[in-house]
Amino acid sequence: MLSAMAPACIRRPTALLCGLALALCLFGAARNAAAASVYKWVDAAGVTHLSSEKPPAGVKFERLSVASTSSSRSGSSSKGAAGTRVAATTPAQTARRNDTVNTLRTRECVMALESLDRMARAGQAVEPAEFTRLQQTADLNCSKDPAERRQQEEQAARLRVARGDTCVAARNKLAAMLDGTQRPSREQLQTQQEFIETHCTSPVR
Repeated sequence: MLSAMAPACIRRPTALLCGLALALCLFGAARNAAAASVYKWVDAAGVTHLSSEKPPAGVKFERLSVASTSSSRSGSSSKGAAGTRVAATTPAQTARRNDTVNTLRTRECVMALESLDRMARAGQAVEPAEFTRLQQTADLNCSKDPAERRQQEEQAARLRVARGDTCVAARNKLAAMLDGTQRPSREQLQTQQEFIETHCTSPVR
């Protein structure tokens, strides 16, 4: 009877070990995903927040995964139960995540600065709530470093030109050249395309 029970007794610890190993693997995957994630959410005022940290509990958010280009062997790891290794956050992961946060914040900053500048130039009455939202977005996402802030303001100026009437007309002209109703020369097409690429390309996506 004991011999008949032996296989079941052997199987139970094996199943437990397998379950523990699977749990540790899942924990490691979740940890790696969190290390390579950026969190995006919008507050009650409509201001977009971007962070490597999760927002407060109860706040709806979007998790953006940071693409990993490093080898799975790179970085350090810690050894857990049953000899399973759980990968730790690598410097490369942290750097990619921080670069992504900075890029997304710059985008929000540049778009807010361009909108604020457009409002100021229009000389018309603006919606106070929208003006406040844009100002708070700029305050939250624009760099405090003077050199970086100047670069962001220059990008906002380029974005204003790219969205302006001159560039809208230039893109419409190129579309008309390409729709088959006109017969522009190769030089004319090239000149128009170069103008758009030089003056009408948005600095942020």
